[in-house]
Amino acid sequence: MVGVIGATGHLGNVLTRELIEQGFKVRAIIPEWEDVEPIEGVGVDVIRADVTDLTSITEAIQGVEYVFHCAGIISISGGNKKLMYRVNVEGTKNVIEACIKNKVKRLIYTSSVHALTEPPKGDITEETCKIDPNKVYGDYAKTKALATINVLEAPKRDLDTVVLCPSGIIGPFDYKISEMGQLILDFINRRLKVYIDGAYNFADVRDVAFGHIEAMKRGRCGEIYILGGEIISVYEILEILENITGIKKPRIKIPYWLAYITSPFTPIYYNIVKTKPLFTTYSIIVLRSNAHISSEKAIKELGYSFRPIKESIEDAYLWFRSQRRV
Repeated sequence: MVGVIGATGHLGNVLTRELIEQGFKVRAIIPEWEDVEPIEGVGVDVIRADVTDLTSITEAIQGVEYVFHCAGIISISGGNKKLMYRVNVEGTKNVIEACIKNKVKRLIYTSSVHALTEPPKGDITEETCKIDPNKVYGDYAKTKALATINVLEAPKRDLDTVVLCPSGIIGPFDYKISEMGQLILDFINRRLKVYIDGAYNFADVRDVAFGHIEAMKRGRCGEIYILGGEIISVYEILEILENITGIKKPRIKIPYWLAYITSPFTPIYYNIVKTKPLFTTYSIIVLRSNAHISSEKAIKELGYSFRPIKESIEDAYLWFRSQRRV
């Protein structure tokens, strides 16, 4: 039996589907308030439990051999700092305790490449980069760094753990609409009037899910594996979408300095139009960060590979169309 905590998230539901496809029996562990639509009809046992409640999460993983911990609060717009810490840090501590009490064979934790200290431009982000909550930007990165440290220390208590650090994730089965999914939808619905300069490293959600399963099977205890993909600019993403859809991409590029100084006010705009924030202070800084990320360790040890980003964008678009979300 394999447990997936956070099974209704973008990565979580794709991971759950792939595990079922490979013949594993899966227990989806989600909070009471979560909609089961992302995993409806895929053949999983659903258990309601909250990672912030040690008792419920301990009971939820009874009889489970392997646990994937994909649950977490992701935010690029600030706010929810206390909730983010409670879920991402304290929640992960509870998962560790629950795994130890239930003698779980392996905990596979989904961290983030943002938990690693970013090297100077020209250098490559690798697993050897230091994990220091005081040297990463933003509350999300800080909480993931803190949680990652706790997971890496768990083998000292006889819990086998592996940490995975995906880069930006994109692709189909985006039920809750990720930031990249929102960009695609805004483009298709002609709500995107301008764009900003910048680029980042993105990986297909299906490839990241595959990397997780291989980490369960053959990852080394106490190790970190980066699951990255291709570097692509915002302009190139819009260009691909234009070619796929026939919709003209925005022609107006906002300079970085202007986007940065106005970014503190963008949450107000997104709140008015009632859509997920895209160009916030955090996302603008990320788009100008060092996106040179190496997945060589995962490629060599896990057999990880990543498809062309163009294919991921096209498949995400086609999935949104199939779900009548455009």
